[in-house]
Amino acid sequence: MARILVTGVAGFIGFHVARHLLARGDEVIGIDNLNDYYDVRLKQHRIAEIESEENFEFHLFDVANRREMQAAFEDQHYDVVIHLAAQAGVRHSLTHPHEYIDTNLVGFGNILEGCRHAKAGHLVYASSSSVYGGSEQLPFSVHRPADHPLSLYAATKRANELMAHSYSHLYQLPATGLRFFTVYGPWGRPDMAMFLFTRSILAGEPIDVFGEGNMRRDFTYIDDIVDGVVRVADRTATPAADWNPQSPDPATSCCPHRLYNVGNHRPVELTYVIELLERNLGKPARRNLLPMQPGDVRSTCADIDSIARDIDFQPRVSIEAGVENFVRWYREYYDV
Repeated sequence: MARILVTGVAGFIGFHVARHLLARGDEVIGIDNLNDYYDVRLKQHRIAEIESEENFEFHLFDVANRREMQAAFEDQHYDVVIHLAAQAGVRHSLTHPHEYIDTNLVGFGNILEGCRHAKAGHLVYASSSSVYGGSEQLPFSVHRPADHPLSLYAATKRANELMAHSYSHLYQLPATGLRFFTVYGPWGRPDMAMFLFTRSILAGEPIDVFGEGNMRRDFTYIDDIVDGVVRVADRTATPAADWNPQSPDPATSCCPHRLYNVGNHRPVELTYVIELLERNLGKPARRNLLPMQPGDVRSTCADIDSIARDIDFQPRVSIEAGVENFVRWYREYYDV
């Protein structure tokens, strides 16, 4: 049984990761500040699903609060720290930049300091496909530079990768960053497109379709994301034996730090996802076609060769099955 700290445990991915770890017998200490970026009741209901588990402990802490993070790590040992707490959302970062600086930069610094002083066994942290920014070299590869972010959100996630690498080098902290690609599924985030589309279609309201519906996304089902997170958590990062300082690989290092994409590797057009929702909901969508938003990219696609080779990760859930599962959960949860 491992002792694992999960930050952002009331969030979409954090909840699913914690539930999986508890089901296999691990001890999970969960942290979340239950902020109101989206419906707090959904976050509370996620916690309610797991709070009765014997090996689960919850703390209402904010990762950006240095004193609370010191309390979370003081006199504690964690085999693994899975850091999923973050201020998410590309568009929200255009209007609320300080929330990203506080949570994603200051908060991540607090996590690194906690891991350093508590000598955590392995830090696994959430990055994002957004770090690829202006690159149009598809599929996106962790072995190519990611130095042209198009939003502050993306910049904070890329900064997290660099911060983690420096701590890994200075203090030999094993750390692995995971670049998630468009996560969806039951208990998802209400600010995400699939959630917004479903709500509007059922209400008979028009849906805003940015990029005139021609954007392509590497939609990745939540169960596949959890599988990637847990497999990585179980495999502590080590220095790369073949690392060459004359030709440095951005995904590996001479210190115990790694970067992986966690995606489906099967991008689909947004219009096809809307068609799947229409089919499963039994109602047509009224489309409000809009141009690309600042910070958005036209296409994403994950190169998953490295994570497939190193930890045998293979996404298993198709977009058709995933959308069907999401709609079924949505109808049950909201009694629609």
